[in-house]
Formats: sequence, C-alpha cells, structure tokens
Amino acid sequence: MKRRIPVFALLLVLCAGVTYSQQITRFAVVDTARIYETFYRESRSVRDFDAKKTQYQGEIKRMSDEIVRLRQERVDAVAANDLAKSTRLENEINNKTNFLLEYSKVKNAELDSLRKKLTTDDEFYSILYDEIRKIAESDGFSMVLSLLEGTSIIWYSPTVDITEKVIRNMTSRR
Repeated sequence: MKRRIPVFALLLVLCAGVTYSQQITRFAVVDTARIYETFYRESRSVRDFDAKKTQYQGEIKRMSDEIVRLRQERVDAVAANDLAKSTRLENEINNKTNFLLEYSKVKNAELDSLRKKLTTDDEFYSILYDEIRKIAESDGFSMVLSLLEGTSIIWYSPTVDITEKVIRNMTSRR
C-alpha cells in the first residue's frame, strides 16, 4: 500500500506536467487601420485629410502633365534642329521636375503627419484597446498582434483575425 502512494503521486505529477506542457499559446490579429476607417470615415478630420490628399494629387498630376507636354515640345524642337529652344526647354523641364520632386516630398510628409495625428486619437484608441482586451480574454488569446504595425507577420489564418468582432462590439457600444 505504501508503495502505491508514491507511484500514484509520481503519476499525478507526470500528468500535470504533460497537461501544463501542452498548453498552447493562442495568437490573434487585428487591423486597427480598418477599424479606424470604419468609425471615423465620416468625421470632419478624415474628410479634411481626404480633401488635402485629393488636392495634392491633383497638383502633382497637373505638374506631371506639364512636364510631359514640355518633353514633347523639346522632342519637336530637337526634330526641327532648334538648339536654343531645345536647351531652354531642357532647363525648364529640369527645374519643373526638381520642383515636383520637392513638392511631392513635402506634401507626402505633411500627409503622413496628418495621418499619424488622425490615428493617435487617445480616446478612440483607449476604447479600441479595451475592446481588444475583452475579446482576447474571453476567447482565450494570449497575444493580439496589430496588422498595421505587423511588418513581420508573413501569414496568418483568417480564423485568428478578430477585426470584424471588434468592429461589431464597438458598433454596439455606440
């Protein structure tokens, strides 16, 4: 009888160890950018951002079209052996191209700054992270990765994407 107790205790410890070692860490992913767009698509700040983006794209297209037109004029001047006009057009093309590159760089930096400001709304993100935490805890996820910042995520199963569930839960909170 005394011999059975240590064997039973050893068996119990082994079973507990096997059970503990077989616990699987569960991961989920969430697309915070998609959630943000869902809730703030109609907000004034997002509309202003979209209007600026459209304005800048229009300006860039207009300048690009002007450069294309000048290049065609230069080709025509070269074909007509008008060296003076060709040289003048070449200088104008270079100046406008340099201006366009600098303009694009500045405006893209401005848009990036505005986008970053839009996506760091503390009140919104505190609600979002609270909802993500609740879903993760109730569904047994040990970790939730953001697809927005997940440049190292190579692949994930759609079954671990909790984005739609977060959107549904946040919509019902409204």
